[in-house]
Amino acid sequence: MDPYCSICWDADKVKLLDQRRLPGEEIYLEITDYREVIEAIRTLAIRGAPAIGVAAAMGAALGALALETDNPEEFLSRFHDICQEIAQARPTAVNLFWALERVENAVRVMAGQPVKALKDRLVTEAQVMLKEDETICRRMARAGQILIHDGHRVLTHCNTGALATGGYGTALGVLRAAWEAGKRFSVWVDETRPLLQGARLTTWELGKMGIPYTLIPDGAAAALMAQGRVDLAIVGADRIAANGDVANKIGTYSVAVLARYHGIPFYVAAPLSTFDFNIPDGSHIPVEERAGEEVTVIRGMEVAPPGAPALNLAFDVTPHDLISGIITEKGIALPPYTSSIKALRRAAE
Repeated sequence: MDPYCSICWDADKVKLLDQRRLPGEEIYLEITDYREVIEAIRTLAIRGAPAIGVAAAMGAALGALALETDNPEEFLSRFHDICQEIAQARPTAVNLFWALERVENAVRVMAGQPVKALKDRLVTEAQVMLKEDETICRRMARAGQILIHDGHRVLTHCNTGALATGGYGTALGVLRAAWEAGKRFSVWVDETRPLLQGARLTTWELGKMGIPYTLIPDGAAAALMAQGRVDLAIVGADRIAANGDVANKIGTYSVAVLARYHGIPFYVAAPLSTFDFNIPDGSHIPVEERAGEEVTVIRGMEVAPPGAPALNLAFDVTPHDLISGIITEKGIALPPYTSSIKALRRAAE
């Protein structure tokens, strides 16, 4: 077990580690109102596609507990409204919508049962989803760790560890599983501007795991690859289209292009809940645009002239033909993705 958790359910409260305060402070927020969960997601107190999905389910459960009605039909209608409100928190990570659909389905099949039974079911479902997410991450990590070898110098982007999930991690989970299997390697950690998830969070997690790392500016990846100092790149994902196009933290596409140019394998690690089988390709993935101040201000310090215009795309889309493989809990999907992803989907049904 990790000595920390990104999120958990504790006596009808949601307890989550405020990732905005890391690495300086380990502060847990205790939340009793679903609107506070929405705010936590929007402000990145909790982040990472799988963790956002769990947070959405727990937020929905909190909202359900606060509904004061004994009428099952009224309860389901008002609960649907709560889920719709939570769905507006962030647009790109599909796990958010997947989780809300799952909890709504969980009580929809119980239509007509007492409201207390519906509320209990939602609380249980949210906790089950948290446990399942860690189990899925561990399976994914075991599937992917075969790609990591002794002496590898692995490049990663953003944060994909236990902080970004219900536990263990996706891309960072693969590295963790390899390390626990006795393999010895090192990690290049992209700082991941503008919010420095790599510098603040990935280094923090790798340090706790005892895995050697070196933090680098995002712009240094090309030089390291040209010098032959990167053996493999691995990242997470926030949404994957049916053809294998991947939306992930801004800068991921750059890493993929560089890796292809230098002949370096580029892998993505993500659970099947991150796949959006309803969209044919990455052009249909909504890319969140956040406030320009996140670019012009770092940790409260202005780094650009006052009023400087800034574009802050939170994600980019990497075309599937730049991806060497997609690591999931059901195995590693390889090109051509139209067939391998279909096979994964059938295996999950």
